[in-house]
Amino acid sequence: MAYLVRMAARAKRDLALIYQRANAEESVAARKWYLELTDAVFSLEQHPNRCPTTAENPKFRHLLYGHKPHVYRIIYRVVEKAKRVEVVQIRHGARRGFRA
Repeated sequence: MAYLVRMAARAKRDLALIYQRANAEESVAARKWYLELTDAVFSLEQHPNRCPTTAENPKFRHLLYGHKPHVYRIIYRVVEKAKRVEVVQIRHGARRGFRA
């Protein structure tokens, strides 16, 4: 059974900022990369528990997307009873750890 992927307001803002910084509106390659990033987020519908827990908080998991030095962490939690994935943040992998 597929999980419902929900994005927190923070994660939506993160995506909008990534879109802007990548200049995806002007660049075909950047737009393609951005669309692949969003596909990675929604791939969590299937098998969200495949990703490891975060070092900051074991209640959260993270999916890594991209290649060095442009790796992004999609931080989320799985609510098993509701069959839901809650994406809380999308951040560059080089940033310090997050606070839950």
